[in-house]
Amino acid sequence: MKDITAILVHYSDKAILYKALNSLKRINSRLNSIVVLHEQEIPLNVIDECEWFVEIKFITIEGNGPGHLLNDTIYKLTTPYVLFLHDTDYLSQTIQPDSLQIPKGKTVLTTSYHSRNIVIYRPLLVLVPLLKKEKFLSNLQLPFKEALFPAWLGNVASSHQLIKDNFVKQAWKSSSANTSEKEKITQKYQLAETKTKHPSISVLISTYNMKDYVETAVVSCLLQNEQFEQVLIIDDGSTDRSYQQLQQWDNRKQVKVFKKENQGKASALNELLPHVESEFILELDADDWLDPDACSVIKGCLSDLPEDISVLYGNLRKWKQLADDVLFKGIAKGVAVNGTTDLLAYRFPLGPRIYRTSIFKKEGGFPVIEFENGRLYEDVSVLNRLIKNSRFRYHDFTVYNVREHSQSITKNNDAKWKEFIKILKSN
Repeated sequence: MKDITAILVHYSDKAILYKALNSLKRINSRLNSIVVLHEQEIPLNVIDECEWFVEIKFITIEGNGPGHLLNDTIYKLTTPYVLFLHDTDYLSQTIQPDSLQIPKGKTVLTTSYHSRNIVIYRPLLVLVPLLKKEKFLSNLQLPFKEALFPAWLGNVASSHQLIKDNFVKQAWKSSSANTSEKEKITQKYQLAETKTKHPSISVLISTYNMKDYVETAVVSCLLQNEQFEQVLIIDDGSTDRSYQQLQQWDNRKQVKVFKKENQGKASALNELLPHVESEFILELDADDWLDPDACSVIKGCLSDLPEDISVLYGNLRKWKQLADDVLFKGIAKGVAVNGTTDLLAYRFPLGPRIYRTSIFKKEGGFPVIEFENGRLYEDVSVLNRLIKNSRFRYHDFTVYNVREHSQSITKNNDAKWKEFIKILKSN
């Protein structure tokens, strides 16, 4: 019975694509159709060599990546199963048509990808009804394209998965620092779900004209192995489609979205403070994102924090934004900050910044200073206020990802830093 549609995604090497297509011959008796979603032009010789199978379709990926295209393609399917191959995957020589079975009570046949000491699980064979219910995310909602399948699988209960190794092989792949760091983050999508009542944390996000990045920030707060109590988002008078994009996540329970006239980040974040019900606040920039274990890691660090500590912080993982990808630049390790002198000499933004809500509100929230009408360096302003009456605590953890890009307000105003410091020291 021809009950499988094979979908191949993100093949950039024509030789590997041909190898993947050729490997599908082993299950030809069950193949109803093959769909190749590609970003680059498929060479004619690859198409010609696929004449062994009539029902093959090549579709160009445009816009926000393959997520929406996958969803549209799956919606039209009549087969009960989809088989996914990705990037450098091809079927093992040992696989037989009857090997691809999903037993009753399961919905996904899962296989693993091994890279050095990292194991990443991806869906191989999936029941179509599940795919129509659990949609794939777009590139605007994921930190990088390699997260597409692991992030989707992270929403499927482990009890619904049947894990089988040796069904899929991978061709050679780069072992660069960039690839390795992406794999470390991707592996976290499969962490077991946890639930800790205390301490509670709310995430605050202020966005202004960040339509290309803000959804990644929001989704990273939701794809957690332990959920944040609140995700509060405010659009600071954007003139792009930021606010329209954000409304899809507004459930008025865990996630609440607000809008105001543009007055700068400090003013916008202050509007969210009355809605905070948690013991701690995590500030997330709209162009950054969190690792899938950020909440559980941070809660672990907060569990024994002394009462006079107003700010917890750690390390920052830094990425450079390219045209359609991000490039890992390194990890900026935090150091202890014991006073104003240490703070103003800090060599990079202190973060991630987790504030104790009670002290933060007592000190008046984010100062809206006269310099640039409070639109720049609001993080340093509030930290400078807090450190005068409380202590900070550094922990060696890395769950916060900083995106460096041409639209960054702080990056485009580096020259104003010295002037800002002079004003801050004089107050």
